[in-house]
Amino acid sequence: MLLDLGEKIRELRLKKGYGLNEFAKILNISPSYLSQLETKKTENISFPLLQRLQEELALLPLNLSEDSRFSRVFQQMELLKKFDEESYEFVLFSLESNIKWLIEKKVR
Repeated sequence: MLLDLGEKIRELRLKKGYGLNEFAKILNISPSYLSQLETKKTENISFPLLQRLQEELALLPLNLSEDSRFSRVFQQMELLKKFDEESYEFVLFSLESNIKWLIEKKVR
């Protein structure tokens, strides 16, 4: 995605005055995982964490909350995932399948 994502996270975190442990707590991740992200020892990052980083640091030149409906659906999906993983997977699969079907329909 971004070649220097870890460096950018560290730079913006420090610019906001957050220590590693403090910022990890805000993100609800371990300090060691945050350190691994910042030092490029891991490239695994979830979309919810990426969105949280965006909220805290304005990390990417985009705003996921510009479309309030998308933002609301995303928040609802996060809640559903916490309470009912099976339903979350079903809704996500359905959404992905329908988007794929619509794109293929438009291409034909």
